[in-house]
Parts: sequence; C-alpha cells; structure tokens
Amino acid sequence: MAQWETLIPESIADKYKFYNFNGGVEILTQTCPKEFKDIVKTLKKFEITLKDIKQKGGNESKIPKKLSKLLKERDWKETEISGDLHIRLLEGKKLKEIGRKFVLEDFISGHKIDYVKGRVAVDMEWNSKDQTFDRDLYAFRTFYECGVISCGVIITRDESMNQIFSELGSDIKKKYGASTTWTGKLLPRLRARRHGGCPLLVVGLTPKTVSDWKGELSC
Repeated sequence: MAQWETLIPESIADKYKFYNFNGGVEILTQTCPKEFKDIVKTLKKFEITLKDIKQKGGNESKIPKKLSKLLKERDWKETEISGDLHIRLLEGKKLKEIGRKFVLEDFISGHKIDYVKGRVAVDMEWNSKDQTFDRDLYAFRTFYECGVISCGVIITRDESMNQIFSELGSDIKKKYGASTTWTGKLLPRLRARRHGGCPLLVVGLTPKTVSDWKGELSC
C-alpha cells in the first residue's frame, strides 16, 4: 500500500477505487481538511441503484443528480472563471518604462466546474463522451494556474462496473461503452499530464456503490 492510501478513511476506502496525481490526497487532507471532510461524508452516503443504471439519459441521469444534491447541501457551488489579460511592454535601458499597454479581453472565459468550495473543485462524469474529460482537465488546470484552487477531484466509473453492465444485458453494456467517461479513458490523459500541474484525486465508482446489486466481483 502506498503511503497516500493510508490517508483515505476506512469508511470509503473499500467502496471506491482511488488514484492520486500530483499529491492530490496529501493536499486535500493537510491543506483543505474541511473540504475533504465534506467529500468523505458525501462519498460515504452516495449510492446508486440498478434502476438508476438502466435509466436513459447519459450524464443527465439520476446518478449525477444524486451527487449534486449531497454536495449542494454542503454549499458546493458551480463556478465559472473569467478574466482579461493585461499586457505591458517595458522599454528603456532598465526595462522599467511602459512603452505600450493593452488588454486582451476574455483571455480566460467559459471554463466551468460543477462544484467548488474553498480551494477545492469537484466534477463528476458518469456517462458522457470521453472527450468531456479534455474539457474538464483544461478547466481544472486553468483554475489551478490562476490560483483559484489547490486541488481537484474527479468522480467517474471504475472499470469494475463493467461486470454489472454485462450482467444487465447487451443494451446496457453498449450504453456504457468504451468511448464514454470511465477511468480507462481518464487515467491515460492524466499520465500524459493534460491537467498540467493541478493536483487531482480520481474516485472510481465500483459495484459497491450499487446498493441493490447482490453479485460478486470476479477475480
């Protein structure tokens, strides 16, 4: 067991699969303990059902809404970052004279994260197209590089959920296909550092989050 894994509370350690990038867990537990406590309580309470999985609607299904309700109750809010870039061209022998200055309006624009509180951001991708991860990672990177957040958390499906999808039939298995949002599509992007230097904790939803599934994981 890696040292960072000991920082994950036992109440959620077996329910989810965790992946740590750029010291995300260490920052959450040591720098943002109140926000981490919120996240732990939310993950402990969060659960889905087989009916939720079968429901039509992709990322607009009941599953993201269940997480949203839990976080919003704790005052996590959707946040958009926007900013202009002020340019100054310095001249003279000591480069202290401003020769020209101008503004690039909306240099930062349109980057949203679903849940932000303090210096922590959380996003969930249940069943969108996998390209959605590129948008999310760029948003996390922008928030981090602008000094708005210290770390982020991305919640998505773990590969182990595929066993449930297979048992529910071909239509469900097709619905949750390889080109949708799950850890298999997210982790390679993170290893390629598309998130920049932003510390991130990835939380993978496993079959243990499905309250009425009575099957057992295959070895």
